[in-house]
Amino acid sequence: MKLTIFLLTAIGLSLPCTALADHYKDLAAQGYRWVTVNGPYACETEQDLQRIVAHHTDSTELQAVQNIQCYYLIPGTVVQLINEDPVRGMSQIQLGGITKSLWTYNRFLSKQPIRDTYGNIETPEECGLIPGAETAVTPLSPDSSTARTH
Repeated sequence: MKLTIFLLTAIGLSLPCTALADHYKDLAAQGYRWVTVNGPYACETEQDLQRIVAHHTDSTELQAVQNIQCYYLIPGTVVQLINEDPVRGMSQIQLGGITKSLWTYNRFLSKQPIRDTYGNIETPEECGLIPGAETAVTPLSPDSSTARTH
């Protein structure tokens, strides 16, 4: 009897884990990646990225961030791939909340989910890469020319 309960419990607990793993595999197949590094490793141009990584010192980091050429990547943040340059090992990415596309090295990104500092796995819906139902635009009325956001 105990063996039967143990087996049913093990099977029951494995099903949600498999479903979550499939969800993350689907996100990776759609071009989403999780950041693995902490630092100013997302830049507007490929040249800026090469410079900050090749000569990473406190002064170059400060200069790059002050000139708004680089953005900090935080482990566990989800990004969307726009373009990949496999020869250079770089990807053009989109971060939630930032309107311009940025470049980073592929080695700073993972297809496997990475937990953030709070222990959560970020999804595209949470960070604004995919608009959720709460941000859908709906018309007010037929006589109104404006729309509102929920």
